[in-house]
Amino acid sequence: MFINDVFTPSRFEGKGEITLRGEKISYRSVSEDNVFYDENGKAIASIFSFSYFRDGVEDLSKRPVIFAFNGGPGTSSVMVHLGFVGPKRIKYKDDVDDMTGLPPYEVIDNPECLLDIADLVLVDPVGTGFGVLLDEAKGSQFYGVEEDAEALLSFMQSWLQRYERWMSPKYVIGESYGCTRAACAAGIAARGSADRYYDFAFDGIVFIGNSVSTGKFFNREVPAEPAVLGFPTYAAINWYHNTDHSVELDEWVHEARAFADSEYVLALYRGSSLKGKEREKVKKKIMYFTGVSDRYLEERNLVIEDASFRAEVIRDRGKAVSRLDGRMTRPLYNPFTDEIAYGLATDASRGKYNPYFISALEGGVFPSLGIHDFPRLYKPTTTINKKWNKEAELTTAQHLYNAMWRTPGMRSFFANGYYDMATEIGIAYYMLNHANLPEERVSIKGYPSGHMIYIGNDNIKSLTDDIRAFMNGDMPGDKA
Repeated sequence: MFINDVFTPSRFEGKGEITLRGEKISYRSVSEDNVFYDENGKAIASIFSFSYFRDGVEDLSKRPVIFAFNGGPGTSSVMVHLGFVGPKRIKYKDDVDDMTGLPPYEVIDNPECLLDIADLVLVDPVGTGFGVLLDEAKGSQFYGVEEDAEALLSFMQSWLQRYERWMSPKYVIGESYGCTRAACAAGIAARGSADRYYDFAFDGIVFIGNSVSTGKFFNREVPAEPAVLGFPTYAAINWYHNTDHSVELDEWVHEARAFADSEYVLALYRGSSLKGKEREKVKKKIMYFTGVSDRYLEERNLVIEDASFRAEVIRDRGKAVSRLDGRMTRPLYNPFTDEIAYGLATDASRGKYNPYFISALEGGVFPSLGIHDFPRLYKPTTTINKKWNKEAELTTAQHLYNAMWRTPGMRSFFANGYYDMATEIGIAYYMLNHANLPEERVSIKGYPSGHMIYIGNDNIKSLTDDIRAFMNGDMPGDKA
């Protein structure tokens, strides 16, 4: 706990070298508090940032800055920091499912780091990581959809002023709820809020594990069958675990999505009126793409549910697949207990990777940043989402719409894991089909990964190559 009257902002500096694409690059780091004050000049909260600056850059006005963060709400930047953005990352095994969550852990130089082309800023929002709320009575100023986005904008403006980077190209990478944060921030920056106008713009946003939605708050209240939106993901997970891979994943998912958008959605609309040979034909296709059984479908009138699917798709092996990454598995604790009873607390990917990420950050990265003997505990994930104000004037898709139409030239790239059941790629397609965004400036791409699409060496390279191309003006993947 902090005594507000004696809070002193912290700042740490470090230096390092890394070889990227055959070039040795030296850099410096600054890890620091970014404090918010009330009208009396009293510190009430802090966003904590980890900034990496390449040495020897002559013209900073042409040097892009990337702001990156995770989601939650209530999640720190640790995953994107050590997953693929920072100069150091964890070392993966070839088999992503072969993890125990226990040592040995290994931190390595990140050969796909983007530091050669941009300076990097990792962001811990208020109440996450080293970010702190100093005055509990002021939590409502930060813990909400649009409140959180405005806090981010205020932090960005302060950072750009402090380091004289207003003239630099500005990019944002948001993961999961970080997509909501990024879209809202972009919309408010372009349109303003009830209290002020910001009038600054982003060159581009990379949305990882999409949570931008035409419905209210984080993919909710979308007027479409959830089973249809989830169908491409169910098909991808079945492809991974149960097929001989004679059909390429992209092709398989494309065919599954086409079926879901036509025959499957109509079958669900018809319900019990779909009978006889027609019903059997549709049912066989559902089983072919998703691996569920005839009994499963009959018990649910052809509707596939996320939670029950996780235990159904590899039922013959007595295991369940992860919600965050359908490649990963764990034994069923009780075959007679519905998988939904456990939720994310026992998700296979969390148990296998979270301890690795946190240990690597604390033991491998912080020392290189000059962070020693810091009495503040790092909070990778907190429960501030329980206090979150989910009400907002606009949907996240409307915020993004305002940003893109008011800022000619701004571009958006949606990167989604095929095996991600937390933010399914079908929801991203649905949003893009209904948000009226400028199609020539928006693209989407699926990756053979889960919610954290950078899990695995090949996925890191693929994602960072695509971000490089995006920053160079290309539009990776498919047009929206």
